[in-house]
Amino acid sequence: MAMGSMPCMNRVILGGEAVRAGVVTRHELRRDYTTLYRGVFVRKRIELTLRDRAIGAWLATGRKGVIAGTAAAALHGAPWIDVDVPIEVAGVRARPQHGLIIRCFALSGDEITRRSGLPVTTRVRTALDVGRLSNRAGALTRLDALMWNQPFSTEEVSALADRRPKLPGLAQLRDLLPLVDGGAASPRESLIRLWLLDCGFPRPETQIPVVDGSRPVAFLDLGWPEYGVAVEYDGDHHRKDRTQYVKDIGRLRMLEQMGWIVIRVIAEERPAVWLDRVEAALRSRGCALDPSDRQRVVRTLAA
Repeated sequence: MAMGSMPCMNRVILGGEAVRAGVVTRHELRRDYTTLYRGVFVRKRIELTLRDRAIGAWLATGRKGVIAGTAAAALHGAPWIDVDVPIEVAGVRARPQHGLIIRCFALSGDEITRRSGLPVTTRVRTALDVGRLSNRAGALTRLDALMWNQPFSTEEVSALADRRPKLPGLAQLRDLLPLVDGGAASPRESLIRLWLLDCGFPRPETQIPVVDGSRPVAFLDLGWPEYGVAVEYDGDHHRKDRTQYVKDIGRLRMLEQMGWIVIRVIAEERPAVWLDRVEAALRSRGCALDPSDRQRVVRTLAA
């Protein structure tokens, strides 16, 4: 890539290369830039984006790496990913450094695409990697977010896993793929659903429309329409915003008048507290719960 076509108007540069090409002087490099990765510099006083950091990681590998994992998911459009997550780069051997993770797995041509001007693992390959390399809860939240942004085929992810049987973490990936749901509208909703499933509750639906006649009056985070039980995550912003709080109370009363039992989950609650409320609500509506021994053990951990 010619220095004159450096992405982002020289926001992120290879210092030595930029000096040799006359894009900046050594004085300007010291004055106007700060180190992002070894040999890679970013302009001072800019709001650093995840794309900036991904460009820097790619440059740090001599433009040979492919952005993978969580950063790739973000470049594909998956929401709820922090700008400062470590950037994973695959398909190249290099020294790891702070904020940059080198993944030493090979990629075939059909596993690479381009996003935001960068080589990035395809959506399917990205799903495979986030599903096996993140911890279990984090993996499901990333997979849900990727599906929320744009549906992908879990069958294609499974088929790709069959092509790469020696990759670590495939057992977790295969366990999670049937649980992926693009209706989770936040990481917290994904975690709530995972707790419910791991504790033996029937699989809930997500983004459940509640209609009055033919008119939708609400969408519930997740629940079981056949039993009229729903679980709603009550985020911090709801309780801090008085106007929103009043609206939520009115909405809750309306749903109760329509026959719904709504369990509200707040961030500070231990899972055991709201799991008990969900169980009581479902049993009151005739749902027979018969958790396995393993699911009972998971439930004890919720306390």
